[in-house]
Amino acid sequence: MKRINEYKKIFDIEGSLELKELKTAYRNFMKEWHPDKFSDNDEKKKEAEEKSKQIIEAYHFLVSIAPETQDLNLAEYTTTINAASIVDINFKSQTLQISFDDGNSYEYFGVPKSIYIKLVNADSQGRFARRHICTSYTYRNISKLVSVA
Repeated sequence: MKRINEYKKIFDIEGSLELKELKTAYRNFMKEWHPDKFSDNDEKKKEAEEKSKQIIEAYHFLVSIAPETQDLNLAEYTTTINAASIVDINFKSQTLQISFDDGNSYEYFGVPKSIYIKLVNADSQGRFARRHICTSYTYRNISKLVSVA
């Protein structure tokens, strides 16, 4: 949740996330901070490079968790959480990563440590995840990010 709030703060977004609003803000920031705009000043160009990298990272992250993006991928997500088995679980500072045997991996944000412990100790981790995690927390598909990179 901390990362989500930090990225929303970059784009001055409060409350719900609208892709149209995000895209407009992204374009405006990139026009302002594009490194080519500062070709005559090396110090400003380096600052612009760092700022533009931060803006691009925030944009891609926020697009991946936007409701419109999740609606587009809902059929695949539903198939994965209902049919695939969990093969790996990682937890770090309220971010839970679950990898499934169909090759998909998802990050869930704002997951309390107590829920993670219950997941690890559950008789059926898949059933526990479906009931208590998959439909309750903000998530994004990270398997597509890994395969692209």
